[in-house]
Amino acid sequence: MPSGYKFVIVDDHPLFRGALKQALSGIDGVGTILEAGDFETAKTVITANEDADLVLLDLSMPGASGLSGLISLRAIHSAIPMVVVSAHDDPETIRRALELGASGFISKSASMEDIRSAVRTVLSGGIAAPAGVDLGVERDPEISDLIKRLQSLTPQQTRVLGMLAEGLLNKQIAYELSVSEATIKAHVSAVLQKLGVDSRTQAVIMLSRIGSDPLPVA
Repeated sequence: MPSGYKFVIVDDHPLFRGALKQALSGIDGVGTILEAGDFETAKTVITANEDADLVLLDLSMPGASGLSGLISLRAIHSAIPMVVVSAHDDPETIRRALELGASGFISKSASMEDIRSAVRTVLSGGIAAPAGVDLGVERDPEISDLIKRLQSLTPQQTRVLGMLAEGLLNKQIAYELSVSEATIKAHVSAVLQKLGVDSRTQAVIMLSRIGSDPLPVA
């Protein structure tokens, strides 16, 4: 019998990880809280803990840009609910995160109680979005089309796309996923077809469009 909930916190700021840990510790039935400070560690932790109950994911951190990190991590164990925790809490970012499979969205300015409330909602099978925010509809037709295309990928195809974005070659992806290179070639072809592009480079550029930070970099 598992002893309590297992949570994974993915954020590159130790202070904020500490605050999230404090918030989670106040939830009844919490067991283990694992932490990752960058994208690579997050992948390793999630791969090794497929029994995790919930992942709390910051959108901006080393190794992943924006929503592409969510897409890649969800593909590892698509059954684990992921809640995005971000300072970019505009309606666009929230809506896109939820459309790309996040089970919830918590603003970094949320109170401890709001964080716990959102986590409880997701643990009980619901979707947690900040109260009082009108998510509206996607105004960028290209992004809307891209989200639909990304939603059509299987978890394995999504993982392959995420690894292409990291610059891995087919043989490296095959090694990582313990399958043959021929299988990866087939996955890459399917990904390109579903995204409506001709090359790996174009696929990565498309993914970076959804992944790019919503705020201009100074």
